[in-house]
Amino acid sequence: MTDTPEETYHYGVVRRALDIIDAQGAGIRLEDLSRELGMSPAHLQRVFSQWAGLSPKRYGQYLALDHAKTLLRARHTTLETAATIGLSGSGRLHDLFVRWEAMAPGDYAAGGAGLTIFWGWFESPFGPTLVMGTDRGICGMGFGAETGAEPTFADLKSRWPKATFVEDPMRLGPWVDAAFGKVEGGTAPLYLIGAPFQIKVWEALLKIPSGHVTTYSEIAQAIDNPKAVRAVGTAVGRNPISWLIPCHRALRKSGGLGGYHWGLPVKRAMLAFETAKLESA
Repeated sequence: MTDTPEETYHYGVVRRALDIIDAQGAGIRLEDLSRELGMSPAHLQRVFSQWAGLSPKRYGQYLALDHAKTLLRARHTTLETAATIGLSGSGRLHDLFVRWEAMAPGDYAAGGAGLTIFWGWFESPFGPTLVMGTDRGICGMGFGAETGAEPTFADLKSRWPKATFVEDPMRLGPWVDAAFGKVEGGTAPLYLIGAPFQIKVWEALLKIPSGHVTTYSEIAQAIDNPKAVRAVGTAVGRNPISWLIPCHRALRKSGGLGGYHWGLPVKRAMLAFETAKLESA
């Protein structure tokens, strides 16, 4: 809903290009890549650069596993340091949120009883995106490119089994436009619905600036529970507002990408997308 048909087409082209780059490596020539996609090199270069802000070859380099390790070396930031120096405020996403609030633990335990959640499907830089929200803000965001539409909807809906769900994309549209940077000065308020420990982890994730990463163990340190690394990993995986609460910025200590609830290709694309935007800026 938020993207034009042309932008939706661009994502489809880029998604297929990423699959080929992933399979054959970043060294693939533009001419060979365009031939496999059935379009001219000039057209592919224009479409890809418009979406990612840089060439397919450069983007392919960002998609490599080594990119995660490079991020850890060059842009690794502990959450404590980020908070101390105000680094979290430098990320583009953080500037969008004038507030976030959490549901009371007792209300969360009730499974969303008495809560009305509005939902709709939107196009985003990462494919079909399901967004859910209450009157207070966005409470859910899932990506269906890898998992499919029905499983994505069932997954998010199961988080709050007793809530009432109403399809109303028009109601959510302005928040979605702000979330993906389509409007200047827009805000995308968040309404966190989770257990107290989960919300602590998600709050820590919100402090990681765009284009930077952290590790699960550092998140555990940041929430004053250094031995809870495995529990932190579980809470990261249960984050209901992907992209806006940037669980894709949490990596393994070894530099490995780890898992991602909506599919590892989406996580890799998000990290590369943010890096490209940061470097082009």
